[in-house]
Amino acid sequence: MSTLALKGPYWVTARQYRRTLWLVGAAVAASLAVIGALRIWEAQDRASGSFPYEHRLGYDMLRGAMEQLSHGMIALPLLVGAFVAGPLIARELESGTYKLSLTQSISPTAWLRSKLATATVVAVGATLALLAVYRLGWTRVSDSWGFHWADLGPYEATGVVLVGYVLFAVAVGALVGQLIHRTVVAMAVTGGIVGLAMLALGAFRWDFLSVETITGPAKENTSLLNTPGDGMFVDQGLLGATGERLSGWFCTPDSPPGAACRPDEQVTAQYLDYHPGSHFWPTQLIESGILLALAALALYAAFRVLRTRHP
Repeated sequence: MSTLALKGPYWVTARQYRRTLWLVGAAVAASLAVIGALRIWEAQDRASGSFPYEHRLGYDMLRGAMEQLSHGMIALPLLVGAFVAGPLIARELESGTYKLSLTQSISPTAWLRSKLATATVVAVGATLALLAVYRLGWTRVSDSWGFHWADLGPYEATGVVLVGYVLFAVAVGALVGQLIHRTVVAMAVTGGIVGLAMLALGAFRWDFLSVETITGPAKENTSLLNTPGDGMFVDQGLLGATGERLSGWFCTPDSPPGAACRPDEQVTAQYLDYHPGSHFWPTQLIESGILLALAALALYAAFRVLRTRHP
């Protein structure tokens, strides 16, 4: 057991932030307790069959809890990055307490490495645990509105990309915390950088792979095409005689009375662009690869800054 125990600066870091470690563990345990209890409640309601599926209280409560958990999972990288940049790095540099570690025959590199290693293990471990908790509830709500595999929240919480964001947040926090020796400012800047990265990749992730397209007839009173299976809708429109995509639309059974519809003699077909469910994991892996590359660059820069300022 002694070989498994934390030693040196790793033990100091864990001891110094033991309250935070307990808080992380409590948050994971609370999430498991809530989702697990609601999952059991929902199963009992479903087994009773006394109400329509969409009106079971257990299901509604589970769905609400999963929505909140989705929001929490999205915010997780922001919280991790802010903690690493602020309390873990910047506060020690701002107060000068890091000098005490350097007097204990610990190099600046070992000091930073111990802090980042401890933070990474805890953050990734908590993330994986929360992903497992999310999966527990996901099995019952995945077929409902707002819980499509491509929706914001479920996309991050049902794959591996959230781990990539957490690792990126740790690396950015390590760099910003050294550049800005002000705890609150470092936390805000890191949160902003991580948030911008999440927004940017979220905006372009569905451009990583080419969409698939289906076509169909486009005559008056013809129904619109529907996204196949559990695919993610991207775009829909009309095709002209030469294959060009046209603006406007044609009359369908759902068109309101008096609606202005495009003359069908100018239209040869309708099209629908979508991402099939099979694009989920390739997109996750591409996005995760980008995040790991960015994290490696930020981490390299963090240690270069450390060696420059504390040779």
